[in-house]
Amino acid sequence: MAGLLEGKRLLVTGVITDQSIAFSVAKLAQENGATVVLTGFGRMSLVERIAKRLPAEAPVIELDVTNQEHLDNLAEKVGKHMDGVDGLVHSIGFAPAGALGGNFLETSWQDVATALHVSTYSYKSLAMAALPLMRRGSSVVGLTFDATKAWPVYDWMGVAKAGLESASRYLALHLGKQGIRSNLVSAGPLRTMAAKSIPGFEQFEDAWTRRAPLGWDLQDQEPAARAVLALISDWFPATTGEIIHVDGGYHALGAESASL
Repeated sequence: MAGLLEGKRLLVTGVITDQSIAFSVAKLAQENGATVVLTGFGRMSLVERIAKRLPAEAPVIELDVTNQEHLDNLAEKVGKHMDGVDGLVHSIGFAPAGALGGNFLETSWQDVATALHVSTYSYKSLAMAALPLMRRGSSVVGLTFDATKAWPVYDWMGVAKAGLESASRYLALHLGKQGIRSNLVSAGPLRTMAAKSIPGFEQFEDAWTRRAPLGWDLQDQEPAARAVLALISDWFPATTGEIIHVDGGYHALGAESASL
């Protein structure tokens, strides 16, 4: 992959720790010739420390995707560090505790609305915020978790991911005229901070490590990150509205084989 992203400019959201997929994306992007700017929210000092662990320290911009002022000012702030965005990585998702862990039937609308705003609508709003810096050939890539099935304990985050997958297709439709692609990577379960916040998530871990045809390493974010970067690169110029599975082949199994 050496030089795959030579000269590309990437805006990467969702870096919290060096165990996040977004960190692996940023690291591999730099190693393959890209310039990277990160966004963070809440724990800015932590994100700034993590940014120093990259091969080259990346600038960090504060971004709350539910804050319209942050979105309105994003292009200007990114523009101070690079003059365009060739790749936009959406690695953002959140659902309140009441929307997870088997509480599907009892979840309040307020908690559902929060999950949908942060995890689904933000894909479109982030793309629109960065659009002034994007050009023909640019690519938006997000991260999902297979939303074709109802997973135990995932609850309203599963609904939000289903919305994200649909939103990506609509973004592909509406940005295609400008030559901008929109795709998702559906990664298997990984031991990220987000996964640890989901009660009972170990059910996914056990199933994947036992049954994925290619096997599955819960600690290895690099396969998913490589898929993200491949979609950003010039090697998928006519692919948009797609979902690439990076899950060891688990999604391809029949219901009996893949059951939790």
